[in-house]
Amino acid sequence: MKKALIALAVLGLTGGAAVAQSSVTLFGVLDADMKYTKTGDVKKKALDSSGLNTSRFGVRGTEDLGGGLKAGFWLESEVAVDTGVAGNGGAFWGRRATVSLAGDFGEVRLGRNKTASRLHLEDFDPFAFTGLGSVGAVYSNLGSGNGTSYGRADNLVSYSLPNNLSGFYGGVDVSAGEGTNTNKGQSVRLGYKNGPLHVSGTYASTSNAADNSKFKLTSIGGAYDLGVARPSLSYTESKYLSRKQQVLTAAVTVPVGQGQFVATYTDAKANGAAETAAAGYTAIGDAKLFALGYAYNLSKRTALYTTYSQIDNKGNARFLVAGSPAATAGGQKSSGVDVGVRHSF
Repeated sequence: MKKALIALAVLGLTGGAAVAQSSVTLFGVLDADMKYTKTGDVKKKALDSSGLNTSRFGVRGTEDLGGGLKAGFWLESEVAVDTGVAGNGGAFWGRRATVSLAGDFGEVRLGRNKTASRLHLEDFDPFAFTGLGSVGAVYSNLGSGNGTSYGRADNLVSYSLPNNLSGFYGGVDVSAGEGTNTNKGQSVRLGYKNGPLHVSGTYASTSNAADNSKFKLTSIGGAYDLGVARPSLSYTESKYLSRKQQVLTAAVTVPVGQGQFVATYTDAKANGAAETAAAGYTAIGDAKLFALGYAYNLSKRTALYTTYSQIDNKGNARFLVAGSPAATAGGQKSSGVDVGVRHSF
């Protein structure tokens, strides 16, 4: 009840139109970590944000329209715990801003949101593309400027299948370029999750008015929960012009009492065209990422954690672990370790 009242007050400051919702919830995560990183010989110590989960707050709500039909909204903003700065890429509600209709047919969402391809990639990275262990650290958009396949998209229309299909699920989304340099694209995902087994595949392509050459991404992944451990494997291939990158990730999650260990190994390979610099393009190279983390749950909402990760760059590669100093040359190692606390509400 208190959450609903607080959320209604927040919405009153942002327009107040949502007070008619049948349920409104204020939610969020605050995550801060002490971090030490190193790139080459350059070292950095910092108090940082979002080491385990992205720090954020938001309001969401639903209204029962009858006949199995529901309307909903979701507004979510990132907040940096170390500085108090809010927003994501200059947009206050940059993590998500959607309105939706859901029923027996599935769900349709309109607004800024994660793409279907990003949701797939997160599911097979135990670090969920966040913090020092994120496998996203070695993914490249290959100079296209069209990398929304790895994240969120503006002007998005998305559809998700209903959740009563005996474990099968899927979604498709389309983002409009609206005649500007904004990315326009499509992504589709189909998966099966039932009991211990989870498999999924996705395809995405993006372009914009300034660059009609499409950036294309294809990925497959699978995981099996053995009870004592959950191993997973994913393979992603990205293409732009003649450039190509292939990323293979093997991971395992091991529950131990009130906590869990996670370990990932990622091998990212670039073809010759991707390793060759061109006008407006900084060449990449091969890289290997190793990450190990542990989180201990003090309660359902609070956890202590630590993570260690290292990227071994080759050739022109300058990939960096989160929050580390910039590379001054290709082929430098990037590594980091942190200790932090996460609280959700």
